[in-house]
Amino acid sequence: MGVLEDKGRARLFYRYLSTVYDRVNPLFWNEAMREAALDWLEVDPADRVLDVGCGTGFATESLLARAGEVHGLDQSVHQLGRARAKLAGRGPVSFSLGDAERLPFRDDAFDLVWSSGSIEYWPDPVAALRECRRVARPGGRVLVVGPDTPRSRLFREIADAIMLFYDAEEADRMFREAGYDDVAHRVMRAMPVSPRAIVTRATVPG
Repeated sequence: MGVLEDKGRARLFYRYLSTVYDRVNPLFWNEAMREAALDWLEVDPADRVLDVGCGTGFATESLLARAGEVHGLDQSVHQLGRARAKLAGRGPVSFSLGDAERLPFRDDAFDLVWSSGSIEYWPDPVAALRECRRVARPGGRVLVVGPDTPRSRLFREIADAIMLFYDAEEADRMFREAGYDDVAHRVMRAMPVSPRAIVTRATVPG
């Protein structure tokens, strides 16, 4: 388990990162990548969407432009504070402090579940993916963005010591174990020198 897959350390990390997050994030996950992933998720104007690990609201903001209702959840009070300030009065959005492995929502509460830049901090990603499946309606979709495994063995060992990195094969395993159907992946990159992001979309069994 990587250093930042500990919830306490991750919260401390984001307490400080939250002050510069919106400036740093585009180096790894930019607006064009976000919009392409949202296009793939196929958000409908009537959809109720959960943004797990919403951070400062980078994806939440764009989800609001596409969906009927958006709920953001994060374990960092500092990230949530920035998201609330950014999106205050912007539409039907609410925020909750919570844990991806124990989502505070009823079964089948959402049409879609989105999560970008969060899975790498989940100590038990399969448990959290099961929770995402639980709160999504049958036939709904879940899309998760995480860091693709570095190709270099040295960088892979360094990366794994920090947080979760995974490839399409490992994503398949996690999503299948969590009970999803129709699992597919795309790899995206902000710039040629940027780390790759792996985007996984799956369907909740009907």
